[in-house]
Amino acid sequence: MQCIVLAGGLGTRMRPWTEAIPKGLIPVAGQPFLDRQIRWLGAHGVSEIVLSLGYRGEMIEAHVGAGARLGVPVRYVHEGDVLRGTAGALRLAHDRGVLDTEFLVTYGDSYLPVDFGAVGAAFHRCGRPALMTVFRNDGRWDQSNVVFDSEAGSVILYDKARKLRPAVDFTYIDYGLSALRRDTVAREIPPNEKHDLAQLFHELSLRGELAGYEIAQRFYEIGSPQGLADLEAHLAAP
Repeated sequence: MQCIVLAGGLGTRMRPWTEAIPKGLIPVAGQPFLDRQIRWLGAHGVSEIVLSLGYRGEMIEAHVGAGARLGVPVRYVHEGDVLRGTAGALRLAHDRGVLDTEFLVTYGDSYLPVDFGAVGAAFHRCGRPALMTVFRNDGRWDQSNVVFDSEAGSVILYDKARKLRPAVDFTYIDYGLSALRRDTVAREIPPNEKHDLAQLFHELSLRGELAGYEIAQRFYEIGSPQGLADLEAHLAAP
């Protein structure tokens, strides 16, 4: 199972670290975050990683290399200085010819205690254009943004801005791991434009085309100082 890791952001909330290094190289409990993330992905069902890079991407490529040190083959797609958004980055990867027929997508600051291979298998079985992992958040970690039908395994509504329904409906949150088909990227994401995955998933949910896969354990991230502290506490726990 291939996983695309979107790691091109500026990391403005993690300054002053990110004034000198990209977010993925911030040390977490003594190791660069990407080292931990890549090893975790490889140990939980991912057989190839594509890193989509932007800000200081050359530093990440120099550090990670072909992935042999970390146990997973790694390839790269560089966006350059003009970032295309999360969906635009996927379209660039498609146009560069690196996407498998089906693939996973996660973020370069997400640490997710989940079996990635099981998520990929569930997506293959569901027969829909995309799948989103969801977590029953109830407003605890960031703003809940998903209406999920657990019996149908379907995201009824994904609305990051929460404009279409009262907030009380949003008990779930996007967990930070999704799965798509290559032909979905070709059909739904315009080339050479800035485009966001939040918009794509919103539209797919309105059409009943977004499958859901519930995760029971909370997510971790290093997109904020508090997130970094939470992850280090999680890694230190017995």
